[in-house]
Amino acid sequence: MLESAPLTAGTRSRALAIFAHIAEAEAWVHGMALDEVHFHEVGAVDSIVDIVAAAACLDYLAPSRVTASVVPIGNGFTMSQHGRIPVPAPATLKILEGVPLRDTGLPKELVTPTGAGILRACVDAYGPMPVMTVTRVGHGAGSRKLPDRPNIVRAVLGEPTSSAGTSWGALSSGAMTVLETNVDDMTPELCAHAAQELLDAGARDVWWTPIVMKKGRPAHKLSVLARDDDRDMLAEIIVRETTSLGLRAYAVDRAEVRRDVRPVATQFGPVSVKFGYAGDLLVNVAPEFGSARELAAHIGVPLKRVMAAASAAAWAEAS
Repeated sequence: MLESAPLTAGTRSRALAIFAHIAEAEAWVHGMALDEVHFHEVGAVDSIVDIVAAAACLDYLAPSRVTASVVPIGNGFTMSQHGRIPVPAPATLKILEGVPLRDTGLPKELVTPTGAGILRACVDAYGPMPVMTVTRVGHGAGSRKLPDRPNIVRAVLGEPTSSAGTSWGALSSGAMTVLETNVDDMTPELCAHAAQELLDAGARDVWWTPIVMKKGRPAHKLSVLARDDDRDMLAEIIVRETTSLGLRAYAVDRAEVRRDVRPVATQFGPVSVKFGYAGDLLVNVAPEFGSARELAAHIGVPLKRVMAAASAAAWAEAS
């Protein structure tokens, strides 16, 4: 039906991707081959409309990125064509593998296989709402009454922004995420290794802070500054390379000068120097440590002299 329907290419591909996630889960639940799957309730007209409509909306809006909150789920049991099944339904839970979930405590089905398939095929990241300027808001309400919350799904369209109403002037800015965790049982060698792994993977900065944890134990807090797109990948490195059993994340705004790295001639030889600009104004120069160290070792001159010469030459060049 989807292949032959008069849909845009984007709508068709999204709808097929959603159905593919549902079909793979149904095949796993029933222990059968993919081409033998019967969609049961998902094959009903309203589910097909939900899936195609969601795909058409996303195709029309063409968002650069789709995020969602951590998915709230219910518990207990519900009735299906197979009889009484647990909540979330087996297919729903299979579709949501790898997606962060939270139990609301409600003995009701809050996420269906259809909803799970839409989320799994269309959402890029889960968590708090990213920093953005809201441009449009939409609501969809169900008829069922819930005891502790409105039965509403809300969609928010927005433009990425560094801060709501805050200007950094001539500095460039952008939304970032800080990942943190506390550890009290890691050796210095492991701490250094974890930090290097995070930096090599793309973290913008990594630092350790001495703290005191429960029972008066000296410990360290690991902080990682990350681009939003790198958050999940860096979080996996943290739990893999440290002894932490969990971590926290919060959004921050980061302002920085524009940077330009180029070689500068000194009496000892060329040294790479980082130039920092606020708008068109040069505000800082910093010799690249690796470049200066390599030159100092090569000609047998103290590193501090090479660094000083490179800084002086950079300022002189810019004046």
